[in-house]
Formats: sequence, C-alpha cells, structure tokens
Amino acid sequence: MKLVRFPRAAIVLAASLLSVVAAAQGDQPQPRLNIPSDIRVLDQQQTGIRKATAIVNGEVITESDIDHRVALVLAAQEVRLSAEDQQRLRAQVLRNLIDESLQIQAATQNEITVEAREVDQYFTRFAGNFGRTAPDFTNYLRTVGSSERALKRQIRAEMAWQRLLRRQIEPFVNVGDEEVQEIIDRLNASRGTAEYRVGEIFVSATPETAGEVQNNAGRIVQQVRSGASFPAFARQFSEASTAAVGGDLGWVRVEQLPGELATLVQQMPVGAVSDPIPVPGGFSIVWLTDSRQILVADPRDAQLSLMQMSIALPAGTTEAQAQERARRLGQVSQSMGGCGGAPAAAESAGAELITNDQVRVRDLPAALQPMLLNLSLGQATAPFGSPERVSVLILCGRDDPPPVTGPTPEQVGESILQDRVNRRAQRYLRDLRRDAVIDYR
Repeated sequence: MKLVRFPRAAIVLAASLLSVVAAAQGDQPQPRLNIPSDIRVLDQQQTGIRKATAIVNGEVITESDIDHRVALVLAAQEVRLSAEDQQRLRAQVLRNLIDESLQIQAATQNEITVEAREVDQYFTRFAGNFGRTAPDFTNYLRTVGSSERALKRQIRAEMAWQRLLRRQIEPFVNVGDEEVQEIIDRLNASRGTAEYRVGEIFVSATPETAGEVQNNAGRIVQQVRSGASFPAFARQFSEASTAAVGGDLGWVRVEQLPGELATLVQQMPVGAVSDPIPVPGGFSIVWLTDSRQILVADPRDAQLSLMQMSIALPAGTTEAQAQERARRLGQVSQSMGGCGGAPAAAESAGAELITNDQVRVRDLPAALQPMLLNLSLGQATAPFGSPERVSVLILCGRDDPPPVTGPTPEQVGESILQDRVNRRAQRYLRDLRRDAVIDYR
C-alpha cells in the first residue's frame, strides 16, 4: 500500500479531496509470482549474504558512502540502535544510495545538471536551519562520523530528480477546469467535517516475511515512542511515496484512508504513534500529528495574552506540602480581581509573575488547552505544576483566528498536478530500477 503524497502549505485543504482523483488512477493489478510454498534452497552458501558495496551502471557506491550516510541518519534520530537494527539500516541506506545514483544518471542522460555552487548554496541554507555556518556544520558532520560529501550527494540527487520530473513528466500532466471545480464543490460541501494530519511509515511484506517485517516495524515504533524522530525513520525505512517528506500525508479525511487505518485514526489522541497495522501488501505505522475541521477556524489557533503566577518548591517538598501550596495559589488567583490585581496578589503570595502576549493555544500542553479555551477574561486555570514549582495561568486577552477561506482554483489545480506527478515519478523510478545493471562486490 502506498498512500498519496499530498502537497503542504496553502494547498493542504484541496489535497483532502484528492482521493477522488487518485482512485481513478490506481496501479494496475500485477501478475502473481509462481513461488511454491515448500521451497528448497539450492545454494545455501548464497543465502543471506549482504554485500557492502555496489556498482550501479558503472558508478561505484563504496562502504564509506554507506558509513557516512548511516552516521547522518543516526545523528538525526539521536538514538542508539542495536547491531541488528544498524545492519537493517545499512541495507536500507544502500537501497537509497542506489536510487539516488539512478536518479542522477537519468538526469544526466537528459542533459540536466546541478552546478556545484547550487549544491553549496543549499548546503549553507540547510546548515542555517540548525543555527550553524556551513564550515561549522561540516565540522559537526565529521564529529558524528559523517561528511559534507554524504549530505551534498543527497542534495544533488534530490535537485536533479526534481528538475528531471519538471522536464519529463510535468509538461505531460494536464488538469481540467471541471475537475478543479468538482474538488472545490466537494470541499465546500464537506465544511465542518473532520480532517487529520497523518504521518505514515509503510513497509512491504509477503505472507512468508510478514512475521519478520512486523517485528522490525515494532522496533521502529519502540524507537519513536522513546523519542526518536518519526520523519527520520520514515525517510529511511518507509516504502511509501511520502518517505521523501518524512512520511507526511498532509491533511486527510477518514474516507481517504484504508479501512484498517480509518477507525484507528479517529480514536488516536493527537501525538500518538500506532502499533504496526496489517494492511494489503505489508504493515503501516501511523502518527497522528494534528486534527481539525474542514474550512472551520480552529480555536486552538487563537492567540492569548497570559500571565503565569508560580511558586517555586524547595528541594525535599513532600506531595502533601506541594498540594497545599497549589491550593493556596488557587485561592489567591481566584480572588485577585483579574489581571489588574495579579501583581499585588503575586507579591502577597510570594509568587513570580510572568507575562506573555503572544501564546497560541495549540503551542501549550494538551492538558491546558481545553482549560484556557473555556476561560473568560481575568479568570485563572486550576493549579498545575512539576516537582520544581506550581503555577496558574491567567487569561488577560484572546484574539480568535480569522475565518477560514477555501483554496483558490489555482491551488487546487497545483495540488492535483503534484499528486499525478508523484505517481508517475514512482513508476519512472521503478522502471529505472528494473533496467539498471547493479553489481554487488
């Protein structure tokens, strides 16, 4: 199963109805392989061999290339993998490097080049995202066992592939005005229904490999739940077309999801990661990153003016003592007369008072969001805290988000176009793999 990759930003609303288009373009049924259930391995010596390097149409991928890319992935995930998981990661990285070689070669054959200065400029911007200069980021890559060359190779492949798609595929993809209007009509008719921002990792499996694949997927879930990056794992392990964007499906409605996932997504809390779910062709891991209603302003996008009144808890404070401090702070906040009386109330209670006029509801912990949305001006939340301090938040102002307008026809057309380009790109890459001459050494 490969779910549709949806574009981001301004066109995510239009993407929520592209399943209508996608359904009409499903992949053709593939012939069944003639594999007996009671196979006998004829050359046991060859079974399970994992070669370290490959030559792809004459281009060498070295063991150092694999080492540097693996180090880059591990640094991004900030987790430790077992020796077995690292071996699986190396195999996936090798597959990615082979794909990149094929993409660069295809671009070169079509006289598409990516200048070194363009790669350098992208690398500099990328380093800036981490608050580093290009030289500093190069040094950092060395410290984690990777290299500037490893990242620049990936950058070059992505740029070359995108340019190739713009030349070889996009000019031959058409979007009609009628289908654009149909999407807009359906979108307006769906106003107020729920949408979900979903991340996906899909790994394929056959009946013979299902057990092993499910176990491997379970290990990915454990790593992500322990703090590893879901997008980083999606980029390296997912076989869906969304792998290039960290598994991001964009905003989808439940009817766009396979039946196995639709019910699950509606029951998951925002931020949760599912166990591996059996789906046709393999297993999916789902990450619910957000939810909303179509063409309805989300109250969680309201911007609040808040005061935080808090009391520090000295070391050794017992649970009973903390509860008593919280009770007293709650009494003070309820009787202070709103935000105007907060400074005097804080002083009398020996509390610290902090003001912030630019707080989005959705940026606050999930437990606080419904409390704040139900407050009137001048009211305070129930006390909350940690072993170090107890606090209350006082609502001093609220600016609700503006009404949501639907996407323009141009945005809808671009969304449909990109979806079709992505599907053709998948087929193009499959053809390149099929025709490639790959020698493992």
